[in-house]
Amino acid sequence: MSIATKDITIEKVKTSKIDQVDFDNLAFGSVFSDHMMVCTYKNGAWEMPKIIPYQPITLDPSSKIFHYGQSIFEGMKAYKDKNNDIYLFRPLENHKRFNISAERMCIPQIPEDYFMEGLTTLLKLDKDFIPTQEGSSLYIRPFMFASGNGFHASPADEYKFIIACAPSGAYFSGKVKVLIEEKYSRSANGGVGFAKAGGNYAGQFYPTQLAVAKGYNQVIWTDDTTHEYIEEAGAMNIFIRINDTLLTGPTSDRILDGITRKSILDIAKDQGIKTEVRKITVKEVVEAAKDGSLKEMFGAGTAAVISPIAGFGFRDTDYELPELENSYALRLKKIITDIQYNKSEDKFGWRFKVDK
Repeated sequence: MSIATKDITIEKVKTSKIDQVDFDNLAFGSVFSDHMMVCTYKNGAWEMPKIIPYQPITLDPSSKIFHYGQSIFEGMKAYKDKNNDIYLFRPLENHKRFNISAERMCIPQIPEDYFMEGLTTLLKLDKDFIPTQEGSSLYIRPFMFASGNGFHASPADEYKFIIACAPSGAYFSGKVKVLIEEKYSRSANGGVGFAKAGGNYAGQFYPTQLAVAKGYNQVIWTDDTTHEYIEEAGAMNIFIRINDTLLTGPTSDRILDGITRKSILDIAKDQGIKTEVRKITVKEVVEAAKDGSLKEMFGAGTAAVISPIAGFGFRDTDYELPELENSYALRLKKIITDIQYNKSEDKFGWRFKVDK
């Protein structure tokens, strides 16, 4: 069954909280828009989406999300241009990945029109929450979890799909220093590392806090078997520039197929930047840092877009990266954000305009 905007029930807030939002001093993901989209899977089918006031969720203590962790999410952003038109960046890629995650976690997939109509209806209703300040945007969090009840270790029979939004500033500020991890692993072959499952991120928190206690901001994850290969940077894909070649690891069971990652590879090709998608050893990165051929490292993801890494630690030794005038990170970030904010041509067809 397909749906259109007219099929979506809308319950508006009695009083907006927009006057409480300080748009000039936005943290990331800590204040929320007036409404949220809710859709329930029940009796083997999705019910019609609803837009309701942003509010707490009531769940039974036996809801399976609490016991077996069936939970997935996506990260997206909405942008306004100088004409106050609203844009999304490659939203159908988010929907595709959302369903890939759902399948892996044994959660029912959400139809594209439910996802897109629900999202665009919500954005049009809460359009005033989309910031216009430089570097700010409306962060969008689609998520789905097992709301069905029971202690039996099996998939739930009911699920909630929700989209909530948060006007947000920059994800990271200041220089980012990372520690290459050799004990803990983010994910394993045959596991759920490629899915945006909540447990993936919960499992990162403890080793990340150990790194923070040593003076680092984040962890560079290595493979689960040998810890010889670099895989991800915190919750982001990682890129490494050695001389003038930009390297990133191949996607796998362990590595998320990042939308920003794919975009960077396409833009780099268009810009004539040499790229290699291959396994990257810790040894070659350390040696490149020692001989000066390591020029840049940066994380890539929706929240931060591109986050340059100022230095890394490995086996009690710290390595600083140079500050470059011709930084690939800054160059690529500007190209992506100019597309997102409708400041430049979009030759790739990635920009999605939300109809008024």
